Amino acid sequence: MRHRLQAIRQYIPWLLLLFGVNIFYAVLLWAADMDAFYAMAAVILLAVILMFSAICCVLIHLEQKREQIFYDFLDTPDEYHEERLLKAVVPVQGEAIRLLGRHLRGQQNAYTGLQEQMNDYEEYVESWAHEIKTPLSLLTLLLDNRRGELSETVSYRLDYIRSRLQESVDQMLFYARLKGARKDYLLEHISVRECVEEVLEDYKPLLEEKQFQVQDGMTEQTVCSDRRGLRFLLRQIISNSVKYCGKEPEISFTFYEGEACHVLRIRDNGMGVRSCDLPYIFEKGFTGDSGEGRKKATGMGLYLAKEMAKELNLSMDVDSEWGKGFEIRIIFPIVANR
Repeated sequence: MRHRLQAIRQYIPWLLLLFGVNIFYAVLLWAADMDAFYAMAAVILLAVILMFSAICCVLIHLEQKREQIFYDFLDTPDEYHEERLLKAVVPVQGEAIRLLGRHLRGQQNAYTGLQEQMNDYEEYVESWAHEIKTPLSLLTLLLDNRRGELSETVSYRLDYIRSRLQESVDQMLFYARLKGARKDYLLEHISVRECVEEVLEDYKPLLEEKQFQVQDGMTEQTVCSDRRGLRFLLRQIISNSVKYCGKEPEISFTFYEGEACHVLRIRDNGMGVRSCDLPYIFEKGFTGDSGEGRKKATGMGLYLAKEMAKELNLSMDVDSEWGKGFEIRIIFPIVANR
């Protein structure tokens, strides 16, 4: 009802003028023949009510039609819809409609061009990432088959280079995936223990080199998530623990069921994060002031982990005390098996 009243509000002056004309003629009839006026008063009143009702219905219908034509024009601002709108409005508005049409078509063409550029960029990133996997595979093959022929120092450095390259490629791929229009997540019931073990296997040379003690407190429960996305998230967390570890490094994994969720808690005994930096560690590019080791950081790892968690409908909480370690909790909603 309110929308209909708003549709005829602009016509109120003309309706008042028409009402005044009717009153004027009624007064003339009353002055000319008072008896005839009283005899026809009910008919005159009924006629006025019907006339105003019909006029209001027509005006509301025309306004709704004009409004729909305008919305169609906004959705598809081509010349056909522009001409339809020009026929529906008063001529004085024609120039403004043409100007709006040219502006909208320009914006639409610019958006289409940017979308094509984004698609080309995504394809290039994916293609480059797949190309770089060939030398990474060769490096992995070399380390697996010829490690005994290499010195311990060279072996460690090659492992470090391989891990950093793989991590950078993964970050670039998943960043493009997060920002892209196409999503290809496969949600299934997966074992968190298996995902953690797979990621730990990828980092095994570095963990052994730094003499990490890995403590496993996980159960065999499953969660509903995307395996690749969850593994990427775990890699960012474990990579941070490796980068910023202290003496006698430890990392522990605990998986338990809360009241309405599953929780994976990952804790290390590294340098941790200062309390003033803790609220900002998931921001893009934030590295904080947590020692010399973070000066070379990009600030992308935990940012991408947080973004991936959002994509997978997961929550993340952190807790840390400077110099005494870092703890992060990944919270999974409980989804019933079907």
